[in-house]
Amino acid sequence: MKIGVFDSGLGGLYIFRKLLKYLPAYDYIYLGDNARVPYGGRSPELIYQFTKRAVDFLFHKDCQIVILACNTASANALTRLQRKYLPENFSERRVLGIIIPTVEAAVEENFKKIGIIGTRATIDSQSYPAELKKLAPEIKVYQKECSLLVPLIEEGELEWEGLDLLIKKYLKALPLTKLNGLILACTHYGLIGDQIKRNLPTRVKVISQGEVVAEKFKSYLQRHPEMESKLDKNSRRTYYVTDLTHRYEDLIKLFLVNHFKNAKLELVNI
Repeated sequence: MKIGVFDSGLGGLYIFRKLLKYLPAYDYIYLGDNARVPYGGRSPELIYQFTKRAVDFLFHKDCQIVILACNTASANALTRLQRKYLPENFSERRVLGIIIPTVEAAVEENFKKIGIIGTRATIDSQSYPAELKKLAPEIKVYQKECSLLVPLIEEGELEWEGLDLLIKKYLKALPLTKLNGLILACTHYGLIGDQIKRNLPTRVKVISQGEVVAEKFKSYLQRHPEMESKLDKNSRRTYYVTDLTHRYEDLIKLFLVNHFKNAKLELVNI
């Protein structure tokens, strides 16, 4: 059986790249719902319905575990999938999100004041403050939605000077002089992590999800041998997208770098 990795667009490929680095032996299926990107401005119910379709698709492609490599989906669909969809349909399989691993990593840093930037849906869900409060109620949390960053990243405008101006505008809404850390609560933001760091005080540590999620998932498999033993280890990768253009092919290469060699993209309707 395989590991499924799902994102509303292509940002989850940044997580996927790190999974391939830390856990290269396993078989993976990546699904990017780029026909509907971004999820960030959608209603919670619509995000759930889109995510459920994606998870259902991956389970029917023989995935044992599906990772929602999308903060918006994790924030708005994960709990419902785990409590209702899985018990009723795939009780022996698992759906994992990326919010709790990220929060755990932030708490391990002993931050006193932390900033969070993400899509509107992620910020509005209040998922990060809620999870931080469970583990470290003393941490002060400051959030800012950055709704224009994902479309720019998906357009490949990583070197555009306007991107830097937009980052500055968003970060100014946070009390930067007070922060110890900043969570990049969107998988896309890993690609612009350097630009974000340049606009922060040097003492502010950035928590980017790629390394964190990969390390935490590796630990998860070690703690759950009953799941790990079911996974195939042939280093096979399959890529599905819901929209296919030359621009998306170029973006996938940008996200995956050398991991995309000889890969085949397949178009699906979910």
